[in-house]
Amino acid sequence: MGTIRRTAPYGGTLHEVVEHGETLYLAGIVAEELSPDMTAQAEDVMRQLETLLADNGSDLSRLLQVTIYFTDLAAKPAFDAVWKRRIGAAHMPARAGIGVADLGAGVLLEMVATAAKG
Repeated sequence: MGTIRRTAPYGGTLHEVVEHGETLYLAGIVAEELSPDMTAQAEDVMRQLETLLADNGSDLSRLLQVTIYFTDLAAKPAFDAVWKRRIGAAHMPARAGIGVADLGAGVLLEMVATAAKG
């Protein structure tokens, strides 16, 4: 069956990282600084993602699947520019971008990711 490890509890509703075997499941990541600019929020979310992966024995090149929720799909190209620069063509994971009505005051995107350890 394997051990399940849960780390970084948040608000009594989730853990930021759940590990099962050699797979990491990351909860929704939103920008800490809610600048009105998609580029700034994308940089913030990518920085947090990179830190969570590093703290749990992985990195951006080990991403398997990512889902990004956007409150404005017209801002997706600004996100994509940050994404491409941070991830690099050789390490692109499977990915989906989904438009949603609301993610909370000032939040432009939320990212959920699955990654391999190692």
